[in-house]
Amino acid sequence: MTTANVTGVTHRKVQVQSNLERWAFLFMRVSGIALLVLAVGHMMIQHVLNSSSNLTIMFVAERWNLWGWKVFDMLLLAFAYMHGMNGLRNVLEDYIHNRRTVKIINTILAVFAVITILWAGFAIASFDSAPFLGN
Repeated sequence: MTTANVTGVTHRKVQVQSNLERWAFLFMRVSGIALLVLAVGHMMIQHVLNSSSNLTIMFVAERWNLWGWKVFDMLLLAFAYMHGMNGLRNVLEDYIHNRRTVKIINTILAVFAVITILWAGFAIASFDSAPFLGN
């Protein structure tokens, strides 16, 4: 019986560019799991347990009258938006090879994401259901 002599094998180390990439990789996995729970829960509530024809402003007002539903929807918004922005960042980095341009685009995406999430979160948090519920 002969043994194979493994010589001439090339070894190379993979360089991770920054700690940001590790955190982004981890965030994509964690947010994906969170989105499975939040998005499936949202679909079950909106389209399975309730008829689609019943989705009116009154239905939203009844749900958003309780802070628990507001927090649920804000978490769904934040995780979905940040998951999508991180995916967009990854795709853009595949095609843009200039480090300075990538840094500028990442900064613009981050600022845009923070502003959008804060703006939408404020809209959800400040929604007054009283006019719709007759309180």
